[in-house]
Amino acid sequence: MCAKSINTAPRTPSPMTDLSTTVAGMGFPNPVMLASGILDETGASMARVIREGAGGVVTKSIGLEPRLGHPNPTVVEVQGGLLNAMGLPNPGMAAYADEIREAKREGEKRGTPVIASIFGANPEDFAILARMAKDAGADGIELNLSCPHAKGLGLEMGQDPLMVRDIMKAAKASSALPIFPKLSPHVNDLEGMAQAAEDGGADGIVVINTLRGMAIDVEARSPVLGNMTGGLSGLAIKPVGLRVVYELYQHTELPIIGVGGIGSGRDALEYIMAGASLVQVGTAILYRGPGACGMVAKELEVELERLGYANVEEAVGAAHEGAGDCGRRIDGERGQ
Repeated sequence: MCAKSINTAPRTPSPMTDLSTTVAGMGFPNPVMLASGILDETGASMARVIREGAGGVVTKSIGLEPRLGHPNPTVVEVQGGLLNAMGLPNPGMAAYADEIREAKREGEKRGTPVIASIFGANPEDFAILARMAKDAGADGIELNLSCPHAKGLGLEMGQDPLMVRDIMKAAKASSALPIFPKLSPHVNDLEGMAQAAEDGGADGIVVINTLRGMAIDVEARSPVLGNMTGGLSGLAIKPVGLRVVYELYQHTELPIIGVGGIGSGRDALEYIMAGASLVQVGTAILYRGPGACGMVAKELEVELERLGYANVEEAVGAAHEGAGDCGRRIDGERGQ
């Protein structure tokens, strides 16, 4: 391992930190986005989150056809977060396009990107959905390749590097928008999956999705969720998300969007220092309300100013400075 010269002098607190940032050619007023799966069923709910300070919003995951999802119960609160097994319920892209348009109208007023999350059963589905999302006005696309509770979809697609590459190629060929595959830690070679996505033309990587888990009702002597297993989100998965972002930052030059257990500005800064250029907030919305993203952004600004960072980019990957990481490009040279 090569040594790296580190400037250990303390930073002078910055009088003003610029939270705006650019990733894959898209400008964001701040790096704190709404994650897919909460407060994104309607254009009105996404517009509200935008008005309350989110730097970007991601829609619920949408497929080609309407889908009911799993039977109730679909959500249960557990220690450290939530378990959900929604099963990707959605009205289909043709019906949902108007919701994207409504969110986009609010986003245009504030310079806030609207990212469409899509899922499919094969590369052709993703190609069609990517084109439909673009036509509806989406600024970018997130590929759901990591949902842990939808048979034949999500994670089952994201475990095959050739499939990940082919889905990326198909989506990219049908849409000129920035495209970000959302990957799962439930794979043997996450770095290989990220490389497959990059080979397919990905503009960045989103990690992580929920972790597969279960809750038991001891009185009923059965699993709580109708689907038996579900995806764990919330503070409990933050250490896993941080580890994945940190390790992925060492293996890819693509921008990374960090997700998992972010509920405060300090949480967001940990992800940024691990290597994330943007972060997403999900479960914390339930505890902090629709303004959670804006609150996290304001807290992040305070933390960055206190530590002497003039902008977000200066802090990206900062946790690698003293860890002996070598051969990396500085954040300013990453795929901004």
